[in-house]
Amino acid sequence: MNPVLKRTLTGLAVGGAVIAASLLAPPGAIVTVVMVLAVLAMVEFALLMKLKAPRPGAVHAVVFLAGALLIGYGLLSLASVPLRYGEGEVCGPFRLGNVMLLYVIAIVKFSDVGGFAFGLTSAKLMKGGNHKLCPTISPNKSWEGLLGSVAVSSLVSCLFMGATGFGWGKSLALGAAAALLGTAGDLVESKFKRWVGVKDSSAMKMTNGLGGILDMIDSLLIAPPVLLAFL
Repeated sequence: MNPVLKRTLTGLAVGGAVIAASLLAPPGAIVTVVMVLAVLAMVEFALLMKLKAPRPGAVHAVVFLAGALLIGYGLLSLASVPLRYGEGEVCGPFRLGNVMLLYVIAIVKFSDVGGFAFGLTSAKLMKGGNHKLCPTISPNKSWEGLLGSVAVSSLVSCLFMGATGFGWGKSLALGAAAALLGTAGDLVESKFKRWVGVKDSSAMKMTNGLGGILDMIDSLLIAPPVLLAFL
């Protein structure tokens, strides 16, 4: 199968599964699934660390502890979103907590889509290419892509206003924050991959063309703890 088609179909399948689970699964099941994901991410992280340092020293221990904290706290914060709103509160046919979980995931992950689309388009249209954001860490990221991330994430945040009850100001602010924090998570993971010397994090070959588990969740490692404080 064509690699692009394979990646697209896998992405659509994963996206559909995430939407269904976010809206329909009870909070307890969501916590369980996120904990399994956290364990898999930690295993992948440990395998990548082993590539860099079969005999780890003090620096590697610090990196490992920082990575474990980032993965654990980021995903725990994500899982706690539906718990914060309780099972009894309803938003249409769905629990409010489930809708808020989907909201957090949507404003972060759609910022990735906006960044990719704006970055790719600007690189083709601008003479000399676009303006690189962090060329030594992630050569494909640009300031134009970051602007697209903020724009798309803010738009998606506003589309959820009927469910969240937030006003325009808070919706736009949360959308912009999600894009910036998601990009930060992406850059941290990109720096780690360069440090261990790999192009993607697929140490366990489980994600069928979408990179590794860390590649799929990197933008959700920093954003949820901060966004949770403002929800």
